[in-house]
Amino acid sequence: MNNVTLPLKDGTTQVDHILVSRFGVFVIETKDYKGWIFANPKHATWTQTIFKSKYKFQNPIFQNYQHLRAVQTLLDFLPPDAVKSAVVFTGEAEFKTEIPDGVFTLPRFIENMRSQTNELLSVNRVQFCVGRLETSRLALTRQTDIEHVQNLQRRHGGET
Repeated sequence: MNNVTLPLKDGTTQVDHILVSRFGVFVIETKDYKGWIFANPKHATWTQTIFKSKYKFQNPIFQNYQHLRAVQTLLDFLPPDAVKSAVVFTGEAEFKTEIPDGVFTLPRFIENMRSQTNELLSVNRVQFCVGRLETSRLALTRQTDIEHVQNLQRRHGGET
């Protein structure tokens, strides 16, 4: 499932991708970045460097945590460890620090998914999860996107 906007008590959260499989539910935040990435899993911001320019961006592990919690709340009948976070860098970014756990380049993520062997969900449970997510998500419309940005601005004081 792509571009899934879910309701929260205080607004909405927008998940890039949710992959529901027999091996678990993967809540995926994607980043299409280039340049050098300096990442620390404990810091609130990470740095992207392109030539001599530096840009700070929100730690995507923290960003995806809210998405993960929203999905865990909706799928509360699953054990918490069946819902997993993944941050996937799809662009030409090069990590200049150790890549934190749960963060992948696209080839590494594909490799990780292919290596999954521990089946956590039955086919019926997979279908139930998809149904719950589909009925809970907000409509995939421009208006949903506009309202989500307004919620972010309200929660974060103008920052998105």
